[in-house]
Amino acid sequence: MKKQIKKFSALLVANVMLVTALAACGSSSDKETSQGKGTETKIDTAATDTSGEAADASKPDTSKKVQLVWYLLGDAHKDTPKVVEEWNKMLEKDLNVTVKLNFTTWTDWMTKYNLMLASGEKVDMIFASSWADYYKFANQGAFMPLDDLLPTYAPETWKSVPEQDWKEATVNGKIYAVPATYPEYTPDGIVYREDWRKELNLPEIKDLDSIEAYLDGVKKSKNVTPINGKAYNEIFTMFKAYNNYQQIGGDSGVVVAKSYDTPRDIVAYPFTTEFEQWAHKMKEWKDKGFWKSDTLSDQKEAGDAIKTGQGAVYWRNAPGAGGYIMGLQTSNPDIEMGYFPFSRFNNLTMPTLSVNNAMAIPKSAPNPERSLMVLDKLRNDPKYYDLMNYGLEGTNYSVDTTDSKYIVSPPAGTPKDDKEHTAYGVASWGYRVESMERVKQAGGWPGFDALLEEFKSQSKPNIFAGVLMDYAPVKSQQAAVNSVIQQYGMPIMMGLVPDVDKAIANYRKQLEAAGVNDVMDYIKEQANKYFDSQGIK
Repeated sequence: MKKQIKKFSALLVANVMLVTALAACGSSSDKETSQGKGTETKIDTAATDTSGEAADASKPDTSKKVQLVWYLLGDAHKDTPKVVEEWNKMLEKDLNVTVKLNFTTWTDWMTKYNLMLASGEKVDMIFASSWADYYKFANQGAFMPLDDLLPTYAPETWKSVPEQDWKEATVNGKIYAVPATYPEYTPDGIVYREDWRKELNLPEIKDLDSIEAYLDGVKKSKNVTPINGKAYNEIFTMFKAYNNYQQIGGDSGVVVAKSYDTPRDIVAYPFTTEFEQWAHKMKEWKDKGFWKSDTLSDQKEAGDAIKTGQGAVYWRNAPGAGGYIMGLQTSNPDIEMGYFPFSRFNNLTMPTLSVNNAMAIPKSAPNPERSLMVLDKLRNDPKYYDLMNYGLEGTNYSVDTTDSKYIVSPPAGTPKDDKEHTAYGVASWGYRVESMERVKQAGGWPGFDALLEEFKSQSKPNIFAGVLMDYAPVKSQQAAVNSVIQQYGMPIMMGLVPDVDKAIANYRKQLEAAGVNDVMDYIKEQANKYFDSQGIK
């Protein structure tokens, strides 16, 4: 959901404001960055000291009652006022603090987010994310460095967050956010009709050949289009995973690292032998009728065709597969589904970047210490965690009677025809902790637990997601390249060209004319800078 949000050009004004506002304090900010965090921490600590002198940083001072201002990205639940009221009672008792919790709606979040950070509005904590330009804002000085504050004001969090996660939250040697301790594994893959595979005695899906055998068997025996609808995600993500290509610079681009183990070997994949071989294979698949000729313009989801018996395969990442399969158990209980994650091609899985969901403190925050104390409670105290993630017990959920570790929603005793109840949920991703969770992942799909263990066993750090990409120096070339991909590359990927070799030659010519080499050189430069800073060979 979060990764699909698009930025729009109207935000240029907000970004300009941000740069201007940050430039005004750039000299002092640069000084603080180069000399360390001691001076900055002393100033911020003094803001909460009732005596007017700097507070002892080793002894958190809660003598002064303060109200914090927090912002979460997204929408509030109808019961959020009641939940926050209860939360503030607990906070006032434990930390002598209350929180005014604000939300930016999904319709205008980017505008508000930019202006909030640019204007210097007094905000004590805010949701931050790699997909919400965390690295850009941190690099520009919009957030406060937390290295000196964390051990004192969030000691449990400081100890429990993995070193790799702190590393991913680090920009120019400073930690600017507290990442959620909730590793998410979202490898691409396909859900498919397992009942048909068994019925037709087709081989178990475990590699590209068995996928082809399954598609061929379903097409011939069931007389349906196996991937019936939009099929590009299935084919493109399969291509990347099969060849162990690692994307750098955005999913719509053609620039990749040749493998996880050779991150500095960066190429444009349309110029590789692997792409040539894949294009010929996909031409065969298309001619066999594995998808329709209008698949690139078709707006139908292939998953909908499965429900009506007119399709067999649908692209889903791992959590999405669970949600889809559990949904079918309600709408089509007679259908049995299987799942094949593309990570099995190379036995490699990377979790999403830890700062995909995080909490940061804006530079202008008046009470950073107290915010970290609240966050430490929120992440480590079950009473706080359950309240702010799941709402009020009895109103929003009840404890699962079969396993008290988990909760159920709606709560026990809720009438089946109660249409007013909606599961409690706000934008709590920024402070999620895996060990504290009480809701099963992937919609409660039983198969996900074993899959998650598989992912963890073959997991490697995501060394690519932290590469900063500001395409301004090659903006026109990037736009031209993306246009060429859509016009020439996507039809080749889907086997929709009459002469594959001729089409590839023309595709490469068009990419070079569009400036693909300029884009690739820029990505190499930025990637190698990042790899150097992280000690990645």
